[in-house]
Amino acid sequence: MKIKKIILIIYFSFFVSLYAYENYSGASEIYKNLRCLICQGQSIADSNSDFAVTIKLVVQDLISEKKTNDEIYSFLISKYGEWIVYQPSFNKNNFLLWTLPYAVLVLGGFIIFFIFRKNKYNKVN
Repeated sequence: MKIKKIILIIYFSFFVSLYAYENYSGASEIYKNLRCLICQGQSIADSNSDFAVTIKLVVQDLISEKKTNDEIYSFLISKYGEWIVYQPSFNKNNFLLWTLPYAVLVLGGFIIFFIFRKNKYNKVN
């Protein structure tokens, strides 16, 4: 009988610790994607400011309420603006932010291609 109780205690403690680890890893992903508005160069995972500690508590409360990551991000964006997340969503307001680097890369490639092509024809003649 004692062995069954010990096995049962070990079984439950294993799953409780596994559940706590899953919650912590999910929270740490969210912490790394949220910007500290006080430190401005750090995520709230790296910051020790009062604001970061408060946001960590808010995120933990939202996780305990079984909110998804998207719901947590949208809640924080509604409170603090889109600047709080490191990866802003793709919408019409920040379309240029997402497409400009690719457009510059393609345009630069065309310019380099035409310069080399022009130099090739000049050397032949």
